[in-house]
Order: sequence, then C-alpha cells, then structure tokens
Amino acid sequence: MDYEAGLDRAIENLPDLGGSDERLSVPDPQAQKDGAFTRLTNLSTIADALSRDPEHLHSGIQRELGTAGQFENGRGRYNGSFTPQDFLAAVDAYIEEYVTCSECGLPDTRLVMENRTQMLRCEACGAFRPVTKRRRKQSHHDRPDLEEGKTYEVKITGTGRKGDGVAEKGNYTIFVPGAQEGDVVNIYIKNISGNLAFARVDN
Repeated sequence: MDYEAGLDRAIENLPDLGGSDERLSVPDPQAQKDGAFTRLTNLSTIADALSRDPEHLHSGIQRELGTAGQFENGRGRYNGSFTPQDFLAAVDAYIEEYVTCSECGLPDTRLVMENRTQMLRCEACGAFRPVTKRRRKQSHHDRPDLEEGKTYEVKITGTGRKGDGVAEKGNYTIFVPGAQEGDVVNIYIKNISGNLAFARVDN
C-alpha cells in the first residue's frame, strides 16, 4: 500500500468531530402561570437531556432571567411573568455556557471542579477549560414599562394569594391591594423590585 492510499484510509477512519450538536435533543420549555409567578414544569426533564443537575440549571435560568425563584419537586418557580420563549432563551444561554464545547461544538461535556474553579471537560475532543462567565443579558429592569412614582391605567387580570389584584404591564407583574379581577383602574407605582411592582389605586 503506497503512502497516499494509506493516508486516505486513515482519514476515512477518523472520528467525525464536525462541531454539530445534533445529538443534543432538548425538550421545549413548558411554562405555567401561577399568580405572580411562572413555573417551568419540565425543568428536570430538560436538565436530564443536558446531563446536568437540575438545581444548577435552575440557578442559571434565574440569573439569565434576572429574577428570584425556587426549585422543588423537579420544577422551577420564578417571580414574574415569563413565556416559553423567555425560558428557551435562558436554556440556550445555559447550554452555551455550561454544556457546549468551545473547541469542537459538541455537547459531550461534563462539569468538574478543580481548585475551586468550575471546568468544562469535553469527552469528544479532550478540551478542558474554565467555564466562561457570561455577562447576564440586559433584562426586564432596563425596559421602561414602569417607573416608581408614576401613574398608569391597567386592567386587573388576576388575584394574588393575599387577595390583592394582579395586573401586568410589559414584563412587570403589579400587585394592587383593593382592586378586583376585571377592574380597570389608575394605579400609582409605589415600589419596584426586580420585575415585581407594588401599587395603590390612584383615585
């Protein structure tokens, strides 16, 4: 066998590390409104597909959404109103940071700790690097849907657990004591915390 024929055979036998993530099949996020909160009901299923700890994924989603939340019974619950698309974007950002190999583009990685540094080890190409810290995206806080000290007209679309009226404006969930579902009222914004706002009826 001459050199060129041997080289051709060797190339044919090389594993395909083409940088495709086709083997990563992630379920679509399933969002469920729960008053002033939104649940991600299939968080554990998504984490399993990524071979990651569900609480770690939950923390990443919280950071990306810029909100607080809780993880329990395989589900994530997040303060505020979020769509499946919001969760999908957060999961995609998590995959980019904590799953996909930056060298070969494959998802065959695992997280390890080394000298208190979180590292990403690729089982496909052998790459080993620190997890890349991403700047959290500019979130709902930067959108001027609401401002403290201003008055807005809103429709009360729900009732909170303490009986307060709940309205939504942009990406904010607003609690309005004394308002009833179905009311259209003028409200004065007293305080904003993350994407939650607290108001009073402005007579």
